[in-house]
Amino acid sequence: MKDLHSPSMDRLFRSILKLENTEECYLFFEDLCTIKELQDMAKRLETAVLLSRGESYQTISERTGVSAATISRVSKCLNYGDGGYRRALDRLKEEEDGR
Repeated sequence: MKDLHSPSMDRLFRSILKLENTEECYLFFEDLCTIKELQDMAKRLETAVLLSRGESYQTISERTGVSAATISRVSKCLNYGDGGYRRALDRLKEEEDGR
């Protein structure tokens, strides 16, 4: 994924980090992405959540509608990736536990 690094990608990520709340994220991402792209990203994150809870591929597929190939890719990223999903999931859990 090192090929992904570029000034325009840096600008994109800096822009996302400048958003202050969920509503601002909705507004930005609705302008930036198609509904399908947003739904697909949300399903991949939900897949990561369910995998981290130990759910089976069958259960995940039934709940999210994603294919076994997508589940497998997310699983590979969770287990062997650069830690992006893990970091996000850990921080979401910390936020939920702090409520």
